[in-house]
Amino acid sequence: MSLFAEGLNGANTSWILTSTALVLFMTLPGLALFYGGLVRTKNILSVLMQCFAIASIVSILWLIAGYSIAFADGNAYFGSLSKFMLAGVGEDSLSGDIPESLFALFQMTFAIITPALIVGGFAERMKFSAVLLFSAIWLIVVYAPITHWVWGGGWLGEMGLLDFAGGTVVHITAGVAALVAAIVIGPRNGFPSKPMPPHNMTMTITGAAMLWVGWFGFNGGSALAANGDAAMAMLVTHISAAAGAMTWMFYEWIKYGKPTALGAVTGMVAGLGTITPASGFVGPAGGLVIGIIAGIVCFNAVIFIKQKWKIDDSLDVFPVHGVGGAIGTLMAAVFASSELGIFSGQGLAEGMTIMSQLEVQAIGVVATFVYTAVATYIILKIVGMIVGLRVSEEEEQQGLDIVSHEERGYDL
Repeated sequence: MSLFAEGLNGANTSWILTSTALVLFMTLPGLALFYGGLVRTKNILSVLMQCFAIASIVSILWLIAGYSIAFADGNAYFGSLSKFMLAGVGEDSLSGDIPESLFALFQMTFAIITPALIVGGFAERMKFSAVLLFSAIWLIVVYAPITHWVWGGGWLGEMGLLDFAGGTVVHITAGVAALVAAIVIGPRNGFPSKPMPPHNMTMTITGAAMLWVGWFGFNGGSALAANGDAAMAMLVTHISAAAGAMTWMFYEWIKYGKPTALGAVTGMVAGLGTITPASGFVGPAGGLVIGIIAGIVCFNAVIFIKQKWKIDDSLDVFPVHGVGGAIGTLMAAVFASSELGIFSGQGLAEGMTIMSQLEVQAIGVVATFVYTAVATYIILKIVGMIVGLRVSEEEEQQGLDIVSHEERGYDL
């Protein structure tokens, strides 16, 4: 296909090529290192391996059927299989003004990171075979259909749901699935009485920094163009991340006497996840407020889930991504409005008020939450019957690196 083929925009294509690499960089190595540093030494390789394997199996399944279910013409709930094995996606086919092959690849990187995020909910105790089987089924049954609902011409998109880069599609689905998995599988041995601190905060901060950089492609790339929408999405993403990090850090400093590196990076991720659905619709001041809200609410959600409910969501996926995604989806309705002066965004669709848009956003949050929770529970039960979900107590004590892979992360 000629660079100057009719309908193709070279600038937009170049930007989405770059964004695609940035989003994959978020999972490998960003999320893998972020999660890897948070677990204990005996489980570091298991987390890296899970992220790596999920990236591989999701890529294959996205080619076979995932992309078609998500983006092919179909009904309000599922795409057809007309794009099976990317049928019809050739060098000359376009999605808008970029190659459809590039659009499919860009969306594949979103499909990769979403089940990889769920790893944090069951880290250090789930069988590797169960991780693979669960991730494969979950992608087809949960992620691809909800993507169709929101971005593929489905019912939530038709209602006018504002989800620029994945508050419902990525963060609520991953957060809710992680919470359900943590409940079904049960806590790690010794939780909550036994301390289980991160084994390598240097690794975690390195991975977090990679996530921050990669998120520019995640949100900025979702404009699918090299334009002002992409630039504003990147700006508000950065502001929200910074605000989330500072808010969490100072909140922790006041509450416990000292700020921690773990708190700062967790607040940053909360800010990033919360701004994601709103990033293409709000202005810089709105991004600042959303980041501050994320730092406060997600901080307390972590305490509530682990200390009040005693749920071992090992790496805080639900309180950071699930809660953050829900807040950001709702706040998109508020800060996208043109009625808030300096806090205004690009404005709501014609005929929509803040309250009517909030109603649509709430429906999207609840529908995504309920469908994901029910489907994830059923998938886990099926996987449990086929291969079993959890390693034995003795194997958990030994560590998944040796038990699952006969390797060690460190040989000192």
